[in-house]
Amino acid sequence: MADTGIFATTAEVQYKSGLNANSTANAETYINNFMTQAESRINAESGYNWSDVYSTLNVDVKGILKEAASNLAAIYVINYDVDAWNSSTVANKLNILYTAYQDCIKLLREKDKAGIFIREA
Repeated sequence: MADTGIFATTAEVQYKSGLNANSTANAETYINNFMTQAESRINAESGYNWSDVYSTLNVDVKGILKEAASNLAAIYVINYDVDAWNSSTVANKLNILYTAYQDCIKLLREKDKAGIFIREA
């Protein structure tokens, strides 16, 4: 099976989900599913369909989308089996990933700043 996500790859999600991630959830089949969900959520939360114009975007904009999607998909992988880590480690991992995801969404949502950045990047 091959990566089917637009914004990020299986390997990029696996890097972020970490060493003890459940092998079922951390496999390409599950991650492809998680990526579809993440990409749809990014489009909905940012108010713009990045998937439809992805190939035309600047590498910097693609990087923000990659970060957001891989962070959110890694959260889904970790949540599949939170018992793989102790509770403080899980909480820390999820907080870091979700905060970074929210930061990306803020950038993608800010119409004035993001619009200028996207056009001029």
